[in-house]
Amino acid sequence: MTNRTGARRRDLCGAASPGRFGWSLPVIAATLLVGLFQSPTDAQRRSTEGEWTAYPGSTSGGRYSSLAQVDRDNVKNLRAAWRWASIDRPLQTSPALRRTRQQDTPLYVNGSLYTVTGLGQVAALDPATGQTRWSYDPESYKLGRPNNGGFLQRGVAYWTDGKVERILTGTHDAYLVSLDARTGTPDPAFGENGKADITVGIRDAARSTVLSARHPLIAGDVVVVGNSISDGGSRDPSRRTPPGYVHAFDVRTGKRLWTFHTIPRAGELGYDSWQNGSAEAHGAANVWGGMAYDPELDYVYLPTSTPSGDYYGGYRPGDNLFAESLLCLEAKTGRRVWHFQAVRHGLWDYDFPTNPILGDITVRGRRIKAVMQVSKQAFTYVFDRKTGEPVWPIENRSVPPSTVEGEKPSPTQPFPTKPPPFDLQGTTEASILDFTPELRAEALSVLKQWVSGPLYTPPSEQGTIVVPGSRGGANWGGAAFDPETGVLYVPSRTAPSVEKPTGRMADDVVYKAASVDGIPIFKAPYARITAIDMNRGEHLWMSPLGEGPRHHPRLKDINLPPLGDFLDGESVMVTKTLLFATVWRRDRLTGVPIVPIWAPHGDPNAIKKLLYVFDKATGRQLHVFEIDGASAATPMTYLHRGRQYVVVGVGANEEAELIALALP
Repeated sequence: MTNRTGARRRDLCGAASPGRFGWSLPVIAATLLVGLFQSPTDAQRRSTEGEWTAYPGSTSGGRYSSLAQVDRDNVKNLRAAWRWASIDRPLQTSPALRRTRQQDTPLYVNGSLYTVTGLGQVAALDPATGQTRWSYDPESYKLGRPNNGGFLQRGVAYWTDGKVERILTGTHDAYLVSLDARTGTPDPAFGENGKADITVGIRDAARSTVLSARHPLIAGDVVVVGNSISDGGSRDPSRRTPPGYVHAFDVRTGKRLWTFHTIPRAGELGYDSWQNGSAEAHGAANVWGGMAYDPELDYVYLPTSTPSGDYYGGYRPGDNLFAESLLCLEAKTGRRVWHFQAVRHGLWDYDFPTNPILGDITVRGRRIKAVMQVSKQAFTYVFDRKTGEPVWPIENRSVPPSTVEGEKPSPTQPFPTKPPPFDLQGTTEASILDFTPELRAEALSVLKQWVSGPLYTPPSEQGTIVVPGSRGGANWGGAAFDPETGVLYVPSRTAPSVEKPTGRMADDVVYKAASVDGIPIFKAPYARITAIDMNRGEHLWMSPLGEGPRHHPRLKDINLPPLGDFLDGESVMVTKTLLFATVWRRDRLTGVPIVPIWAPHGDPNAIKKLLYVFDKATGRQLHVFEIDGASAATPMTYLHRGRQYVVVGVGANEEAELIALALP
């Protein structure tokens, strides 16, 4: 353990001078906190006003805060209270340790802020000043760059029994670490020297291929951790991939309590859905996007990912349970209570990318304790979280067959009837832009270079263009739920993929190819937030995120509304007063900002608008804050000594930092 100070102060009031960290207005963000669904008897769900106790605010997963000090009248006055430079920076003199991103959402509990860096270092900060109180370096980066996503982390977990406090984090080299929350020292009673091995019991596991999921879940006195194993693959039948099993450990001792096999073993339910014994060689089906916990039922909810290989399933015939499914398990035992498979025999990398949300809704006069799961394919799946019964019917509909030799996709897929999709689905002519007849004709000509069709059109040797693409739709930023109104807020982007049995074309290549003079060929908006009334299963409003190409020379005379920007990801959070959204962009390989190809002369200002504030009732944009940076994580908010702060992680590599905002 080392003690370091990484705080920086800057005044971001008014117009900022140009520079790497200059902001044109103050900044934004606020969100989550004490979930209103929390049980007052449960130490993990109970939060005093103003705390943020789990990655999505609480174990309910709703990214909601009841704080209201920052409101629609004063949000424009937010200023930087402190800035914390990532403690990774001294290590990044080594080229091997670069390409990190600050995607963590910190916790605020019992007067301390807790964060984890891209390289996996954990730190406790003073919430008023950003001074580092302690830091811990597990040195997990020494194994080398992780195989699935690189050097990034998205959150730690907090546990207390009222006497001792622990911070738990997964590492890049496949351990679960427990730290004393007051000192940052490893807990000697947990596992071996404070670490539990998460590769145990996983076939074909190696520390270079198995890494911990980005944020563990506390479920009473149990800590549940998934894996993030690459689901990439090819048509090579000899390639074996570890399965993404889920482990649960005793939070005090580190003893493994149970393991759930997301790819079933022989004799288990679902094994026969992997025909020809393919469950013995194929892997992934991870739980990497986050989880949720209901302490009253003592159930955990786990969304799973695509199996390997993600675009060709000829060597894994069958539906492939429990890949691309929502699982409900008993927290203490790991016993399956119910499950729902959203994609059968997945071929599109349509894994569930974010945590489920637990909330109470009223449908046709009946109060329902629901679990809501948004997806890459722009669906919102809604179930009774006790029974697994869909709140609204989910229909099996026919989908297109495959033209690839040896591939046998499922002839049907499940389609929710409510709520409606929150983003564009399919690459039919009905999805093509129609700003002008000339642009539409050119866009239709561009479309012809690939196979196209409705949602779930399979990959092809020619290349199938897919919307939503493999990055969504919704992605890891997730959705936010207001428990007072029953409204779900979902950020998404219309980003196509071109998919073949051997893989997926690079996003930046597809983006440029699927455009006319830099204007995407599909209908706008290209990034948006959709507000959904979950009591009725209906959309309330949709608001674009960003201006998009509305001022492009071929569009400037049409007087178009905002069209939304091409983004790599979006996040939202909702407070008692406002809706906040962050957006992030990065180049797939370098991690540096992407300048939209429609931006005049590569204008760097095109990448600055990363933080937005909306009227949560109407979707009207209230304010936009600007910051230089390639990325922005999901923000959080907390109340410390009577002052509300909003914190967001931004930047990559030597620019990575946390920024705390507050009213003057």
